[in-house]
Amino acid sequence: MANAFRFSTNMPALTGSMPEWRDRLRRIEDLGYWSVAISDHFTAGWKMEPVVAMTAALEATTTLRVIPLVLANDYRHPVMLHKSMATLDVLSEGRVEIGIGAGWMESDYQAANLPYDPAPVRIERLGESVEVIKGLFGAEPFSYVGKHYEVTELDGLPKPVQKPHPEVLIGGGSRRVLELAGASADIVGINPVMRRDRADGLALLDLTSKGVARKVAIARRSARAAGRDPDALRYHTSIRSLHITDVPGSKRWVSSMATEVTDPAVLADSPAVLHGSVASCVEQLRQRRDEYGLDYFHLGGDPVAAAPVVARLSS
Repeated sequence: MANAFRFSTNMPALTGSMPEWRDRLRRIEDLGYWSVAISDHFTAGWKMEPVVAMTAALEATTTLRVIPLVLANDYRHPVMLHKSMATLDVLSEGRVEIGIGAGWMESDYQAANLPYDPAPVRIERLGESVEVIKGLFGAEPFSYVGKHYEVTELDGLPKPVQKPHPEVLIGGGSRRVLELAGASADIVGINPVMRRDRADGLALLDLTSKGVARKVAIARRSARAAGRDPDALRYHTSIRSLHITDVPGSKRWVSSMATEVTDPAVLADSPAVLHGSVASCVEQLRQRRDEYGLDYFHLGGDPVAAAPVVARLSS
């Protein structure tokens, strides 16, 4: 049986007054979104620290969940990240999901003078971090000895509301990250490969129908190899170009990762593009769930414009 759809949208930007910011969050909640998502960067104009913003968003709402898309592993020690997420899980009564990745934006590393290790090293470190975080959510004191982290008889507190722990999303586009996600995550984030030698605006080219199918297949094979049921996992992706054509006032929204892709054939082929009427978009998303297993979609841009699609598929 197919999973029910989930939809996230962007955390509101810090514009206007704080009461207005909270009202925008409550409006997203009323529109039926599952969660709000926030990125994790401190260069290129990014303003909000994700854990603090997630805390404020949870306090302003009652049912809306929060998810970072995604926390860069190298910016926080896993012991501290576990403590933050465990505390938020308890304070929100179980409305937290943990999105985490290996880190990729080189300007962040340069600005903070963090070593920008080769991708295999960063991904290896991410894998160890996920083991530590999940281990600390357990009932007993946890010890771990890895290449990058060591933990000795640490009782992870507070104990989580969600059992055995808040769902973990591992996001990325490379084979190594997708294999890690299939083996370790609850939610597999299907993303483009973020290489320093490719313009952000062309990342959509890595999310063709064949590309997405290949990425999902990698994660599913890895899940089976780890003794897990790949059908028990969720598969998440972000819509990079969105236009609901029959919603009054709706305008086409394009992420910075898709601005340089204008070929109609490429756009029509990509599961990361959603254009058309409400009825057409609903059918497209159903097909993507049937064909690729994608059931958790991030709809950036205008949450009001996409709300009719969310309402049809969340009911």
